[in-house]
Amino acid sequence: MDKQRSHVTKSRFEIEEGGQVAYLEFETDGHGWITLWHTEVPEQMRGKGVASELAKAAFEYAKANALKVDVICPMAASFLEKNPEYKGLIGRH
Repeated sequence: MDKQRSHVTKSRFEIEEGGQVAYLEFETDGHGWITLWHTEVPEQMRGKGVASELAKAAFEYAKANALKVDVICPMAASFLEKNPEYKGLIGRH
């Protein structure tokens, strides 16, 4: 019997500003993958590049931890289109 256990953790990259919290939800699967699920930026924080900053943090985290990235979040996908240097991190299941 395979005793290897897979630990799935759901977490967030966050930026707090003036009592408001913007976040990018992600999940790692314990097998070298990170999935970028959803980004939420409060209205008061929009238009300041916060979402891009969160996406960059996520891709840098993946790079630093040798993770393959699965992008579900449309905002993260848009960031990727504008920042092709991260395209090498995109994996294929």
